[in-house]
Amino acid sequence: MVRVSSRIGYGFVCVCVMALGGCSDFVKKADFDSAITELRNNDQRQQQEIDAIKQEMQQRFAKYDAAIAEMQGRIRVDTIALFDTDKADLRDQDKALLDEYAKVMKEHHSNALITVEGFTDPSGSAGHNYRLGMRRAQAVRNYLVQTGGLADSQVRAVSYGQAKNRQVIAGAYGEKGLPNRRAALVVDFNGNAESAPAASDTGNTSG
Repeated sequence: MVRVSSRIGYGFVCVCVMALGGCSDFVKKADFDSAITELRNNDQRQQQEIDAIKQEMQQRFAKYDAAIAEMQGRIRVDTIALFDTDKADLRDQDKALLDEYAKVMKEHHSNALITVEGFTDPSGSAGHNYRLGMRRAQAVRNYLVQTGGLADSQVRAVSYGQAKNRQVIAGAYGEKGLPNRRAALVVDFNGNAESAPAASDTGNTSG
């Protein structure tokens, strides 16, 4: 996302240069260089912010089994909570990690948009699993807002249900499928959270 915003910014500057060039036959090189420098500085500041939150999360969450990855303009905590089969209740051991996460975000990154992603194992229908994934995402979101003190507008919930390309252990359910029954967090510094897929059918049992 950082690189995409850079390309958009450079393109905008070039368009402005051409437009001004049509009026005055030239643009001051100093003005052009200043605009490019500002764009680069913005990218550097954003990358520094991303690096800082990633490092702090890794330090604070070292005692938890949480995988933290950096994407373009985003930080992902791949497993922030795990769930029992067909349940959306938060476990006590996961609340401690959510407390740490909320503290980091409140203290240093209150402007970032947080997306909670809910997942299930592959048992049951896609429709029911989509709804269950949403209940899990909402359980985490509500905890971050109501207990963690994050702003209501800062946290959103989406469901990926039993999405096959997002399973930790492909096809696993029951006891072995616990890593699939999870919630993940994405910190988006550009305010462009990922959207959730739509459910395709309904059912009565799920993971």
